[in-house]
Amino acid sequence: MTPMVHLLLLPLLFSIAGGKDLEEKKGPFENKVLNVPEGTPVPYPMYQFQVTQPGVNNFRLSGEGKDYIHISKDGWLYLEKPLDWSQDNHYAIMVEALADETVVDGPVHVTINVLDINNNAPYFNQSEYTAVVKENQAKGVPFTRVFALDQDDPETPNAHLRYSLVSQIPAKQHILLFQIDPITGEISTTEQGEQMLKARQGIMYGRDEDQSIDALKTKFNDYCPGQTVPYEKNPFFTCVERAEMRRRNVDPLGDPDYTLYVRVQDQAGESETALSGNARVHIVVQQNLWINPGPIRVQENLAETYPLKIAQVQSNDPDAKYSLMQKERTLIFPFQITGNGEILLKEPLDREDHDMYILVVLAMNSDGKEVDPPMEIQVLVQDVNDNSPVCENEESVFELQENEPVGSLVGELVAHDNDEEGTLNAQLTYTISSQNPPTTPNVFSIDSASGRIQALRSLQRKEHQLYHLSVRVSDPVFSTDCKVVIKVIDVNNEMPLFEKNDYGNLSLAEDTPVGHTVATIRATDADDPDSGSSFIEFHISAGNDDEVFAVETDGKGIGQLVIARPLDFESFSTYNLKIDARNPEPLMKGLEYGSESTAVISMSVTDIDEAPEFSLDILDVTVHENTTKGSVLLKVEAKDPEGEEIGFKLDGDTRGWLEIDAATGEVKTKGKLDREAVETFEVTVTAFEKENPEKSTERVMSVRLLDVNDNVPKLTETQAFICIMKPEPVILQAQDGDSAPFSQPFTFTLAHTKKSPNWELVTLDGTRAKLMLKKRPTEEKTFTLPINIKDNVGMGVTQPFQVKVCNCTELGYCYMTPEDRSFRYGTGATIGILAGTMGFCVIVFIITIKQINKGNKKRKAQTEEEEKNAIM
Repeated sequence: MTPMVHLLLLPLLFSIAGGKDLEEKKGPFENKVLNVPEGTPVPYPMYQFQVTQPGVNNFRLSGEGKDYIHISKDGWLYLEKPLDWSQDNHYAIMVEALADETVVDGPVHVTINVLDINNNAPYFNQSEYTAVVKENQAKGVPFTRVFALDQDDPETPNAHLRYSLVSQIPAKQHILLFQIDPITGEISTTEQGEQMLKARQGIMYGRDEDQSIDALKTKFNDYCPGQTVPYEKNPFFTCVERAEMRRRNVDPLGDPDYTLYVRVQDQAGESETALSGNARVHIVVQQNLWINPGPIRVQENLAETYPLKIAQVQSNDPDAKYSLMQKERTLIFPFQITGNGEILLKEPLDREDHDMYILVVLAMNSDGKEVDPPMEIQVLVQDVNDNSPVCENEESVFELQENEPVGSLVGELVAHDNDEEGTLNAQLTYTISSQNPPTTPNVFSIDSASGRIQALRSLQRKEHQLYHLSVRVSDPVFSTDCKVVIKVIDVNNEMPLFEKNDYGNLSLAEDTPVGHTVATIRATDADDPDSGSSFIEFHISAGNDDEVFAVETDGKGIGQLVIARPLDFESFSTYNLKIDARNPEPLMKGLEYGSESTAVISMSVTDIDEAPEFSLDILDVTVHENTTKGSVLLKVEAKDPEGEEIGFKLDGDTRGWLEIDAATGEVKTKGKLDREAVETFEVTVTAFEKENPEKSTERVMSVRLLDVNDNVPKLTETQAFICIMKPEPVILQAQDGDSAPFSQPFTFTLAHTKKSPNWELVTLDGTRAKLMLKKRPTEEKTFTLPINIKDNVGMGVTQPFQVKVCNCTELGYCYMTPEDRSFRYGTGATIGILAGTMGFCVIVFIITIKQINKGNKKRKAQTEEEEKNAIM
């Protein structure tokens, strides 16, 4: 169909497009991005440019895709041929508006993105796969994998693949033994497969054992002795022989144990229109001889001949070599393994030293490569009763107050046994074997299982103050005697008495330090001095507001009343303390503490002039660097304990950025903040009494400036040169005074054009880009390229970069003709040229010096020869 016919059809197509769609496809003459699905029928109207310039009667296209895209004289852009995403996913063209042949507007850039549609079905890289799996393969551990491809756009759901298992043959009772990972295509066993997969039965052979026909005949004779029929005519033998040969030479394609049908779908299989592909996986199950014999149980201190065989392993590779390691490092590793996989114990084990070992067995071929996965075997050491009970204390001491009721708890004897806990070997039994002084009947009993000792009658201190018991602690084999001392302590029938009940009035200055002793108080107790009944504790029971005071004592009746927290006249100017003396042991029934066990003391706090106090101990401010002048950053609050009028001042602001209101404490900005100059700084805020400025308090205020995007990336060098004969890329470097996220990584582009015919700019990393000539230059020329550099958030400007394309010296530096000397190079290029020139001069100088030295040596030799001849 000719372009003219297309032009005739366009009005009809546009009228069919409809009002709203037609309006959306019209617009001003400016850059445009159009999205077109691949395979769209043609001719297809995409967009009409509306030009306001007078006299426009035609348009001209240039750039990529001219064979696919046309434009009519009235500005309609339409497809000439269907687009194919797999061939090209976008086209870039330029449109110029013409008045006859004169360009009156443009060019404008049009980018046409080809949108992928799901027109490619996924396919496997193989139609049939083969795999081998060991019987009892652990569930979820992949043993093979299928792989599929899709030619649609990988960034769209059209190429998002999902694998599934269609069927398994055979599938007895509809039990699936295999599963496939829907994302990766990895195939593994299910929980049922781990338990039910079995290999074909065959003859078992040991390490290095002959597997020939003669060996098979020998094994057949062992299983079926007394056979008189020749092997070749014996149907039983020939059946075994065929089965063995079939097992050894099984063909996964010709004779698999299982065949899986797997499917792959695009669009993740979530759409009814998803396309699919299929493949088959043929699986052979092999016998797995690599079976863990653990856990192995070995009795400790076993009386046997060592080394002792405790287990055996067998690799699936009959020629495998075995090695044994310990998983946990111990001082002694009493195990070894033989060439045929026998695990030997070299010496008796002691459970109390180590109750479990983890052995790691490796099976490797002659090249040192693993032929089976490492096997971890647990060796559990079983306990025997080889430890006696042990008393926790050499002598256990308990106290019991006299007159306690029958059955009162005396204490609990603690003993332990190093044999295995929870077994009869560590089950202890307690019995009282002796008592001193002896009594009839016995005074104490002990719980045979727990060691809990109780009194069988009420004790009297006047009868016996001490009892010594010998308690026998026994396990089923051994026993130990533990010593127990029981003290009968006096009943608390005496109360502590203060030496005086009123310690008068005391005066304390407000600045008296913490820890200062205010007064010493004393009390006595007539109970037994060696018992808890006479131990005296002091408690402040009233008047101790904010717990400013405390009493320190050693329990012997002397207490020190001390200051525990700073005094504050403005909070509390007087204290009326009530102090109680008490025993830790309860008083005898019917006895109560009275006024004799309580004392009072009064304190008056005298005021002193204190410095102002800040409401906050830490002053931290975080503010953006573009905060306007006069903004309040913080209002510092302080007060004087005595209510004096205070003022504020600010010191340490070396840059003059801040000021403080002396009356209100408001800290404000008075200059422009700049994070690039300093990110954090500190100033000192002082609060002082106006009538007595010496009374002052200081606080350090930390200010942290937050970055704003107030800098653009800039080129570090704005000039460079490229040699005509050997054009090398130019490295552009940029820097930005801002910090993340307003700085690097930078984006480098050539401004004002999507693609340059001569230059290519490629970003190297976050701060550098590489500028390259796409065509070999033929003449000297200076180019000024607009380089647009944007920071991480898209802020940037276009900067000129001057490139001199020139003839170069042999050392690779630009040679400037006199008329071109106005061109100035950047610092890097200038230093390079200077270094090259100096290097060339050094080389010439060294050659000249060598020539001079060579001439001098020659003349000197000639002179010596002439003098020698003259003498002769």
